[in-house]
Amino acid sequence: MHEVKDTQRAQVRIGFDGRVHKTFRGREAYVRFENEVRVLRYLKERGCTFVPQLLEVDEANLGIVTTNCGTRVDQLGADKMKALYAELETYGVRHDDQNIRNVTYRHSDGRFCLIDFEFATLLEAGADADRPASLSLHWSGQSHRGHVRPNNEDTFLALEFDGREARYLGKVGDGSLAKTDFVFAVSDGMGGAKSGEFASRITRDKITHLLPKAFRTAAPGPQSGYDRILLELFAEIHADLLKLGESYEECQGMGTTLSLGWFTPGWLYFGHIGDSRLYHLPPAGGLKQISEDHGHVGWLRRTGRINEREARSHPMRNALHQALGAGHQIINPQVGALPCSPGDRFLLCSDGLIDCLWDHHLDEILHQPDPAPAAQRLLAAALERAARDNITAMVVEVLAPTP
Repeated sequence: MHEVKDTQRAQVRIGFDGRVHKTFRGREAYVRFENEVRVLRYLKERGCTFVPQLLEVDEANLGIVTTNCGTRVDQLGADKMKALYAELETYGVRHDDQNIRNVTYRHSDGRFCLIDFEFATLLEAGADADRPASLSLHWSGQSHRGHVRPNNEDTFLALEFDGREARYLGKVGDGSLAKTDFVFAVSDGMGGAKSGEFASRITRDKITHLLPKAFRTAAPGPQSGYDRILLELFAEIHADLLKLGESYEECQGMGTTLSLGWFTPGWLYFGHIGDSRLYHLPPAGGLKQISEDHGHVGWLRRTGRINEREARSHPMRNALHQALGAGHQIINPQVGALPCSPGDRFLLCSDGLIDCLWDHHLDEILHQPDPAPAAQRLLAAALERAARDNITAMVVEVLAPTP
């Protein structure tokens, strides 16, 4: 194969048959991979002929194979390039990296084409606009102190909100995305008997105050400004926890992890810090960890230096470099956007669940045809394995559009 690009974000090679092989890598590789696959499938359904046609998808290795759209263009008039990107929007997709590097020329028919859709958005005003808006969610959440700890410093949150108010939800429920957004969160308190209680209250208050203000103020997708909103949310929680730790002796060192999923039509916006986790289970199967464990062992695992078994027995497995509060002066939360469709499932959990269940156990349990709530089944399996830490699990499933 002929290599045409090899960067921290992706490797692109062209085979002898002319097909293009792209492998995603680096930060948010899974998110970018999922988005490009979704966009290319969408454009194919609508008969768009000036973009790559998706031929193969390799979920395990985050790779795709597409048709070849010709050679890169070095020069193109501003009006011509603007018209090309505008033409794409007539198919219901906005390319969010409108640069000449993403324009090619196909010699076979003399057509200018567009490539690289990892940063692209399905437009709310497109022909499919009403479909994502009518998606529904089903969720279940459970928490347990485990067999050893005297109290439970884990907590989970389920919240529904619009532009006016936020409403707390129960452990199990269903809801439509037609007129409201939903947020689900899991946190694991640390550093004091009251840490879980304080972190939970502060998290609830900040989410309730901030997110309704941001309700659908822009078109959904990576360019919606969700990242600014979530980073502000994490920063305010962090500041309040530090203030409590400095003001009260019993709160010194208090902190929490936080994994949060914000569901809006067609998209999941997520924010994360610490070693709680967020997983994605697509309809085709293959559980994927989206969140990054903020510790040295997490970095070793992400970079392929150790495997899951070695990570579980590593002496530094519980050491965190990032958390809200806990004396950390600077934080760098992970935020991202992931397209979601009917059949997608998401798991938010504390590290207590991971200590008991391997990734393949999580996958197997979530696939079981059992009427019991998914979170309840996960906790039951963890408790059977002599869970020592607090355990929390929240499972959210995206359902087909309502009639």
